[in-house]
Amino acid sequence: MIAINLICNCTMKPSPKILIGYKNSSFLARCHHTRTMSMSNSTTCGLNLDHSTMHCPFHTREFGRIMHGSNQQVFGLPSSSFGQSMSLSTSRRTKRGVSAVAGVDINFKARDFSGSVETRVNDSNGDMVYVKGGMNVKPVVAESGDKDEGDVGEESRLEVGEEDEKTQNSCGLENVDEANNVEEETEVEKEAWKLLQEALVTYCDTPVGTVAANDSTSEQLLNYDQVFIRDFIPSALAFLLKGEREIVKNFLLHTLQLQSWEKTVDCYSPGQGLMPASFKVKTKEFEEGKTEEVLDPDFGESAIGRVAPVDSGLWWILLLRAYGKITGDYSLQERLDVQTGLRMILNLCLTDGFDMFPSLLVTDGSCMIDRRMGIHGHPLEIQALFYSALRSAREMVVEDESSKKLVGEINNRLSALSFHIREYYWVDMRKINEIYRYKTEEYSLDATNKFNIYPEQIPLWLMDWIPEEGGYLIGNLQPAHMDFRFFMLGNLWSVVSSLGTPRQNNAILNLIEAKWEDLVGQMPLKICYPALEDEEWRLITGCDPKNTPWSYHNGGSWPTLLWQFTLACMKMERTELAEKAVALAEKRLPEDSWPEYYDTRSARFIGKQARLYQTWTLAGFLASKMLLKNPKLASLLCWEEDFEILETCVCLLNKSGRIKCSRDAAKSQILV
Repeated sequence: MIAINLICNCTMKPSPKILIGYKNSSFLARCHHTRTMSMSNSTTCGLNLDHSTMHCPFHTREFGRIMHGSNQQVFGLPSSSFGQSMSLSTSRRTKRGVSAVAGVDINFKARDFSGSVETRVNDSNGDMVYVKGGMNVKPVVAESGDKDEGDVGEESRLEVGEEDEKTQNSCGLENVDEANNVEEETEVEKEAWKLLQEALVTYCDTPVGTVAANDSTSEQLLNYDQVFIRDFIPSALAFLLKGEREIVKNFLLHTLQLQSWEKTVDCYSPGQGLMPASFKVKTKEFEEGKTEEVLDPDFGESAIGRVAPVDSGLWWILLLRAYGKITGDYSLQERLDVQTGLRMILNLCLTDGFDMFPSLLVTDGSCMIDRRMGIHGHPLEIQALFYSALRSAREMVVEDESSKKLVGEINNRLSALSFHIREYYWVDMRKINEIYRYKTEEYSLDATNKFNIYPEQIPLWLMDWIPEEGGYLIGNLQPAHMDFRFFMLGNLWSVVSSLGTPRQNNAILNLIEAKWEDLVGQMPLKICYPALEDEEWRLITGCDPKNTPWSYHNGGSWPTLLWQFTLACMKMERTELAEKAVALAEKRLPEDSWPEYYDTRSARFIGKQARLYQTWTLAGFLASKMLLKNPKLASLLCWEEDFEILETCVCLLNKSGRIKCSRDAAKSQILV
């Protein structure tokens, strides 16, 4: 066994080679979370907030090997820094012509390596790995020559190879250039780009994200000066559509390094694979004149209600896919550290529990609606993001022996989740009439009212509100409970990801068009409809003074939803609706200083506690404008119907002897 000691200091220069000595198939990785100081009074960079008190225990990992008869080749190496690529060249190839990454242990904490680690050598056995300038090291490439049995255990040499810049898809780059040259930017767009540039956050002199808001008039910063994963998505999309991809790549890799190792509330550790809600760049002084930049992540310990973010990892996966689709550069997806992080997120989401539904069970405040709003259980927003992330991950997981089981689990969950949402979350006039005549207390697989929904739950406003030609997916479903509120983000993502059927997707847009005054009004778009009022507001929100009726998450209007509405409309060839909404936003947003949200039923007033110059407001507007200019790029970000998912029934794979499936009894529109 060997001890690996890794150096991560952004002031160092890369070494041209990495020498690895090994005696067997196991590597012992050890990291020392101690501060690394430059000899001069310079600023260094690390990923730990307090290096002097954190020391990693030993981690042992069995590395994957490629078997050639009796010969073996080592081709795994833990990621030590955000700049080190782990795509290793071997004789096995994937569909994109890069190495297969087999035997990746998703229980291994790949991110337990600090961005600032002291140089050490394991004196106990003399074996070592020396990585100079780990933050800038190029991808590791293994020599693929055949070896005799006697060569196993001998010293092996891995050389650092140059990144293949030719992996970019020229078509994707041409689409970006075409989008930028189709139409000259308006004054409003120029102002928005200027503000977006001012919101950039740098770490070690490189951009890594954007602050949530850059409101100089606000006396309290709260957490609006941090980089949020969900908030950065529209900014990242705007940068990618503009052809500026470096900041997005930096963001993806830096957040990956923060994945699931910081402490949370009451010193409990987050589930392995959890992505932080946000992070902040801080400068910490250790000695006089010597400072170090560190990334301080927040896994929910500073959030309202101290709730861990469920959606951060899902958004990260969606952004990773978008990066490859728009730039045509898939090498980032195929890196070993990225593949490991991706699988850790999937492992966390697909873990077995007590829940019997294919949807994710989450608590209030774990997504964009980050305060108590009665969405605990199985909220549509998380299910739509989960479905999209699973479809994205299935595209990006490197194909090898170890990934077959994972891909199988993804396919099974996609099939079950698709059926579950389409069948049980959908409401239109026909379905409401069916619920109105439900029988209760049904105990059988043939039951029509499977969740024991009482007809009295149908709210009076819904009967007169829903149009004849429209429908939508309800906000939540649990035993004896249907949340009939219309949640915009979940419905839009159901359209974009094809979680709904084509008929359902069109019906959702029909509903928005028919109820334009309620869901759009004078500023797109309502986050949910209707608002909780009176006693219902007091009981469900806990008398939250920020979520008063028709404000903030309780029926407020959020311009950042504009880019997702644009995607949904363009996918369903209803571009005129998106153009109408963008025109409304373009008229008011710059006059109102780009606020976070709007209040009242018709969105006439700026939110009473809204931050001005909200980054994802202006970024969502920019992304919408650029998508409308080039439909080719918009199509890359959507998913079409996957009939293989629909034809697969999880029950058919069950060996329990079950002969009857609830899917057979359901009168579903699943193939419509």
